[in-house]
Formats: sequence, C-alpha cells, structure tokens
Amino acid sequence: MTGLGLTVEQIVLTCAVWVLYGLLHSFTASLGLKRWVARRWPGQMPLYRLAFNLLSAVLLIPPLLLIYLWHGDWLWQWTGVGWWISNGLALAAMGGFVWSLRYYDGSEFIGLRQWRERERRVEDQERFYISPLHRFVRHPWYSLGLVIIWTRDMDGVFLISSLMITGYFMLGSRLEERKLLVYHGTRYRLYRERVPALVPLPWRYLTAAQAEALMRDDCP
Repeated sequence: MTGLGLTVEQIVLTCAVWVLYGLLHSFTASLGLKRWVARRWPGQMPLYRLAFNLLSAVLLIPPLLLIYLWHGDWLWQWTGVGWWISNGLALAAMGGFVWSLRYYDGSEFIGLRQWRERERRVEDQERFYISPLHRFVRHPWYSLGLVIIWTRDMDGVFLISSLMITGYFMLGSRLEERKLLVYHGTRYRLYRERVPALVPLPWRYLTAAQAEALMRDDCP
C-alpha cells in the first residue's frame, strides 16, 4: 500500500482509465474526426453530436466505478465551519451551473437540433455569445466543476481522479479553443486576450457593454 491507501496497481489503473477517457473524448470531439465521418458517411452526421454525448456518458462509467469501489485513506474531511464553507461553495457552483443553462442552446448542445433538422455540417452552429459567466472566465462549466470537485472530502482514489480531471480541463479547454478559433476567428481571439480561461482574475473581465460590443455582427 502507498501513502494514499491504494496499491501501486490501483493508482496506475485509475490514472490509465482517466487518460483513456480524455484521449477518446478529445478524439471524438476533434474536427479531424468529424470531417472524416462527414466525407465517409455524410448521412450519419445529423446523429454525430447525439452519439458523441452518449459515448462520453458511457466512457465515464469505468472511472466513476473505481471511485465508488476503491477508497483509500482519508486525506481530509471537512468539519465544523469548513463543512459549511465547502458545501456552500459546492451548492453555489451547482446553482451557477443550473442558472447558466438559460444561456445555452440545450437542443444544439445535446444534438437534438442537428438530428431533427438533418444537419450535416461539421462546424457547431451556435452563434458567438458571451453569457454573464463568460464575461469572467472562458470556460465557466469547467470552473464550476473544479469548485465542486475540490470542495469534497478527499481520499486517495478521489484525489488522483481530481488531479486527472483538473489536468484534462486545462488541456481540453485549449483543444476546444482551437475549434472556437476556427468557428469565430478574430472575434474569439480578441475575447481570449481579455478573459482568463478557468480562474477569474479581478483585472481581466468584460463589462456588459464590452461583451455586447464584441458580440455585435460588425465586430471583426
């Protein structure tokens, strides 16, 4: 056993399943694969987003199962005032996530619109939009997810998983932004220069007026 209360084999396997998840998730989300599918099976493109979301959910089962089955030594558990603060932050993050849904096209995100309209284009069709949370971080769902993860009681397997998820959010956000630059060009490049990726910074954000100006059709 290691200091985390896990065997070396358990640590390696936990890391491996998360790495595999990240690789498969990034590969299936890539423009390269989408374009290949569009060329080879254009008639199946309306189902691509739905299939991607379903596969992403299924691929989460193995790592989540390991978290459920394996419990190392407790590294920390929140008690007293810390319990109220940590759970208050987690509830606020979950509330922020639910509130942010009003600014997303859920049908587009899930893939129902593409299937319903028999959409075959590779690029996502959502227009460039800066929600209130996007004025402060470029990837608010990732940021809220990190708050939820790191305010939990922590044992060995959950610590490893939290580190792997954090690393993937950092890397995955960069890969996602490559696509957003393709979709939105200079407009997204200007936005990226003004707003941090995951951690809000007091000196880097957009006012409501600045966000509106950046979203206008006449903006480069």
